[in-house]
Amino acid sequence: MKLRKALDKAKEERGEIKEVISALTQPPQSGDWNAPEYSRSTAVQIDPAQLARNRCVCINHEAPELDSYKVLRTQIQQRAKENGWKTMMITSAVQGEGKTLTAVNLALTFAKEFNQTVLLVDGDLKQQMIHSLLGFSSKRGLVDYLVDHQPLEDLIIWPGIDKLTFISGGKKIPESTELLASPKMRDLVSEMKSRYADRFIIFDVPPLLDRADALAFAPLVDCILMVVQAGKTSIHDVKNAVELIPKEKFLGFVLNRQGSVNEEG
Repeated sequence: MKLRKALDKAKEERGEIKEVISALTQPPQSGDWNAPEYSRSTAVQIDPAQLARNRCVCINHEAPELDSYKVLRTQIQQRAKENGWKTMMITSAVQGEGKTLTAVNLALTFAKEFNQTVLLVDGDLKQQMIHSLLGFSSKRGLVDYLVDHQPLEDLIIWPGIDKLTFISGGKKIPESTELLASPKMRDLVSEMKSRYADRFIIFDVPPLLDRADALAFAPLVDCILMVVQAGKTSIHDVKNAVELIPKEKFLGFVLNRQGSVNEEG
């Protein structure tokens, strides 16, 4: 009997998440803004249960964390509008602080905006995780563009959620720092910024103190957000990481895994 009740509850929760995804994939009903066409993107089918297991909670309009992410999104948007910013790098001091999950949930929250699209780019060329968190496989990523000259359109993935696209997957490469700082990467970021006026681009990059990738990539983006895990990251590591970031680009911290998302800046 207990097993049947648990199964019924799981089915009910899965149905609720599917309804949320269905609502998100519907185009806006106003004539003031038209949803983009995704015919040149690779469409994938996301699994609601997988999203829930991986704590991609902001797909659900009833998630308790959603309001905190909306506050964070609004603060970022206000600063971005004031400064004309369109690109943001999300990093951390050390590995395991939840920066990639924060990036995914923030992108899902940006996609709820009425008149703005968001592109989330996996910039960890040694350990790409975004597509895994979302529960799909991907054979192409930034390395395929930078090294093998794959067209940008072939890299972009649409998960069936309106106003949201991703780049994640493909090859891994040891010379990740050099690629992220390359002229071709600089040109790619410039192209991403200029292609769509309403697009905000989020780059998930490796931790600042683990290797030089984030430091090399920082000059290419407009602003930087740092994820700090509550009760884990030492003040010493945080201070050392902050010293590596251009002060004029630093938005602040996201305090992760403390019941809600908090930005301190």
